[in-house]
Amino acid sequence: MHAEAADKPAGSVRSMNSVLNTLRVFEEVAVRQPIGVSALARATEIPKGTVQRCLVTLQQAGWLKVVDAERARWGVTRKVLALGLRGTGERDLREVAEPVVQRLAGETGETIMLGERDGECLVVLAREDSDQVVRVFLEVGTRVPLRASSGGTAIMALLEDAEVEELLRNELTEFADAPVPDVAELRREIARTVKRGYALNGSSSWYRPQVASIGAAITNPAGRPIAAVTLAVPEMRYSRAKEKTFAPLVVDAAAEISRLLAAD
Repeated sequence: MHAEAADKPAGSVRSMNSVLNTLRVFEEVAVRQPIGVSALARATEIPKGTVQRCLVTLQQAGWLKVVDAERARWGVTRKVLALGLRGTGERDLREVAEPVVQRLAGETGETIMLGERDGECLVVLAREDSDQVVRVFLEVGTRVPLRASSGGTAIMALLEDAEVEELLRNELTEFADAPVPDVAELRREIARTVKRGYALNGSSSWYRPQVASIGAAITNPAGRPIAAVTLAVPEMRYSRAKEKTFAPLVVDAAAEISRLLAAD
């Protein structure tokens, strides 16, 4: 084995290391986005100069982009999401949901997001922006813990108890400094979501303060929750009266997307 390694040209070894570093940087951006060079260097234990070169390579290939120019934060592109959806062999959820999401944004005047479950997270697949001057913004491709969003809570409300307990056992180590709700409170919110048919994330949200949201789950033909529609509104425009108006529209939109997926 050592003899084989010794027989490899130095250039081949360097090329392989470069490829591995680039893949490692890509994986970390996908999980942690939006993220900057310094944080990536710490997470990957790769020198900052090397990380920067990897980022530029991935940007030129169309896999990554700068999503926050002011703070130099990086994220994945729509190309990644599109390939991921095609790789599942299923109908493109975003394609099916797009007209419904657009209509809901027009009806409510607020930002609407479509997220698909990926393990413990909700990945933002599409976003239709509010026409208001002050609006909620979350980059497409962002991964949000299920327990940190109304959409994620809506999904958990339709899962089997054992799966919910497994999710709640996992600690959110990347949010160690955030006031993450305890498990008992999360269970209460899931129970409330089951009862009313939609989830709420109030303006006191620990993940995104000053943002309120309403989420409803999207199910596949087998009835399993796979995604969610979320309406997000700045605290300054949120009220109980708006919840009563918006919640039925969000629930109806999620149900319509579920029916469209079943009809495919």
